[in-house]
Amino acid sequence: MKTKSLYIHIPFCRSRCPYCAFYTQRIRGSAADGCTERIVRELEAETRKYNTIYIGGGTPTCLPPEKLRGILCAAAKCKSASCEFTVEANPTDVTPVTANLFADSGVNRVSLGVQSALAAERRALGRRGSIEDIEAAVAELHGAGITNLSFDVMVGIPGQTEASLNETLQWCVAQDPAHISAYLLEIYPGTQFAKHSPALLPDEEAQAALYLQMCAFFETNGYMQYEVSNFCRLGFESRHNLTYWNAEEYMAYGPSAHGFTAGRRWHNTEDLTAWRREEDGLGGGFEEYAMLRLRLAEGLREDLCYTVFGHGIPDKMREAAHPLAELGLAIVMPGSIRLTREGFLLSNSVIGKLLS
Repeated sequence: MKTKSLYIHIPFCRSRCPYCAFYTQRIRGSAADGCTERIVRELEAETRKYNTIYIGGGTPTCLPPEKLRGILCAAAKCKSASCEFTVEANPTDVTPVTANLFADSGVNRVSLGVQSALAAERRALGRRGSIEDIEAAVAELHGAGITNLSFDVMVGIPGQTEASLNETLQWCVAQDPAHISAYLLEIYPGTQFAKHSPALLPDEEAQAALYLQMCAFFETNGYMQYEVSNFCRLGFESRHNLTYWNAEEYMAYGPSAHGFTAGRRWHNTEDLTAWRREEDGLGGGFEEYAMLRLRLAEGLREDLCYTVFGHGIPDKMREAAHPLAELGLAIVMPGSIRLTREGFLLSNSVIGKLLS
């Protein structure tokens, strides 16, 4: 299987958000030197060209400009002619220098952390900056010629109501990003939210209502839902993330980054300068493929199953899907099985039933 995507993990932030479970370190002094130098060396040794490159974290834009430039230039040498080249950015870091650095390096897609348009909700999530800072970042990126923007939004956050979510959604649509990733807040072990549960956290029923409200709003405003938590204008799906959801292979650099190459899944250990690869086992089997494809709005397709595995959707899976369809959680067609929005809300258990 051809490896066509590349992920680069930058494990630094100025501060840690209370909900974040990713491997990150607070950036101080020369802490980033050894890590970024190793990433650059490994990228410069690359001989492959990738159709998608995604630089995430952490917060890549918290790096000093010369460090960020080094990584961007090294990554740019790995681009194919039609590469989707994405960088995650904190809006308060997007200055004219940053925006032009992106453009000069061939970055053509930027993911901005919005989370909420309301100051109180942003503070509850530990987010820096204001909504005016985000608007300024959008203007800087547009001025540099980068118009393919993705916003990260969070649903079910402390203090959020249907009215406040509507305010955030209205603001997002007014900025006209090409893509919006909207995630239900999950409390992960080891995070500050897990240690100290935040006040005014919507319960499960309220979270479900907020999620369905959001889906309906985006649909009405021209954003199609193509995955559990992802929406876009026509033709602006995240090609990089589709690599994951189609169980296709991808390379990874940086500490804690996960890769999938030569039929095996692996991860880099959590060490800023001396990370090593550890094996996670075989990948790409039918069960894994089905689990990932069922996250997509088009679901598990009969024709693609034949193309990838030489067989269609198993009869047992179809049998398991019919009771779920009667509950309004799935839609069973001759050529596919897919989840409804209500099914997406219970995706772990619904997919588990289909795979069992």
